[in-house]
Amino acid sequence: MEDLEQAEARLDHIRTVEPILSALRTISLGSWQAALKRKADVRRYEERLTATLPALLPHLPPPSSPPMGGKEGGMQVVALVVGSERGLCRRFNAAIVARAERYLAEQTAAGAQVELMALGTRVRRIFQRREQPLTQSGALSATALPPYTLASDLSRRWLARYEEHELDAVDLIYNAYRGTARYEPTVVRLIPPTLPTPEASPPDGRRSLTQPWPPPIIETDPLSLYARVVEQLTAASLYRLLLESAAAEHVARFQLLEGATQSAERLIAELTLVVQTARQQAITREMQELAVGAGLIGPR
Repeated sequence: MEDLEQAEARLDHIRTVEPILSALRTISLGSWQAALKRKADVRRYEERLTATLPALLPHLPPPSSPPMGGKEGGMQVVALVVGSERGLCRRFNAAIVARAERYLAEQTAAGAQVELMALGTRVRRIFQRREQPLTQSGALSATALPPYTLASDLSRRWLARYEEHELDAVDLIYNAYRGTARYEPTVVRLIPPTLPTPEASPPDGRRSLTQPWPPPIIETDPLSLYARVVEQLTAASLYRLLLESAAAEHVARFQLLEGATQSAERLIAELTLVVQTARQQAITREMQELAVGAGLIGPR
């Protein structure tokens, strides 16, 4: 009787938890697919922005190379580590922290000065436990994808500091999405951005095949327009990488919850069979006792 009560209690507990696991799995699946869709939209936006730059380049003054090395001689680098706000995604945060620590060791060996920033409460806690100082940290949404305003604000501040020669580079350390249940800790240099360069004109003076025809009419100051496009392009690139990190996070959580849901369903089936068998045995014993008490059969 005691075994039956324990089995029924376990069955009730698992039946209570299983719908929660299933709901969390569905939410993770939806967030994963939404992150991939939005990432594809941002990629198309980046391509359109990039396509406008070649028309502006011939109208710009010759670029001046900013002095590298910051104020004290070494490169001044900002490193943003992107983790998660919630758990249930296996080693997602631990893997990115390990990659960030290798990155810091590489930059220190090269003589660079790194300002380490973190996005996500989980990754921030790991850095705190390891006594790794952070110049800045922020939280991510626990229920939605990262907002574009986050990428826009960060990229605008970084570009302003880059133009003032207060920093030389910005690197993003995140888990790159590599497919179902696959991600890879990756370092991407966001600033200075990779931009197209002016193409040399053919020696005979003819128009290059890649130059638009007819030539576009530029009514705005080309330098201001170019700066605005670069700002938007940098923000879009950062936002796309944040979405890629979100996709990797949600697919890791989905796989974990998928396994937990299947395990819960299997346990429910097994415990249901155990409870049914125990109840049948209990009923059989009661019928035998009644039959013995009525004198229908002799005591065993």
